[in-house]
Amino acid sequence: MRSRISPAPPVLTEQKEQELLFTWAASNESRWPELELLFAIPNGLRISIGAALKARRAGLKAGVPDVCLPVPRNGYHGLFIELKRVKGGRLSPEQAEWLRGLEEHGYKCVVAAGFEAARRAIEDYLSILE
Repeated sequence: MRSRISPAPPVLTEQKEQELLFTWAASNESRWPELELLFAIPNGLRISIGAALKARRAGLKAGVPDVCLPVPRNGYHGLFIELKRVKGGRLSPEQAEWLRGLEEHGYKCVVAAGFEAARRAIEDYLSILE
């Protein structure tokens, strides 16, 4: 009898990982009311060229992190998260530059590989005493 090897679970898309993060945040607002202020920055959406040009004219900039929690903690002005897939996600030069600039101006910045890493980053950040 041959033993069967189970296939590895599929790697979720960055979009799905982010959806999990916001579902978790909504269900934990009673523990941390600050999570109500958590928001996404829709830079990664696939849109038409016309819509992209319109968005750029309206201020959309490449490299801005995916998620922001504008709540001060322990000397930081807020938390930015660049969310990546668990496997295969890479930081672009524009993203690295944005993270450096935000850190220079007093924000905590995290690159998180997947929902679980992003969740832990938020929990750790919110657990810091002011």
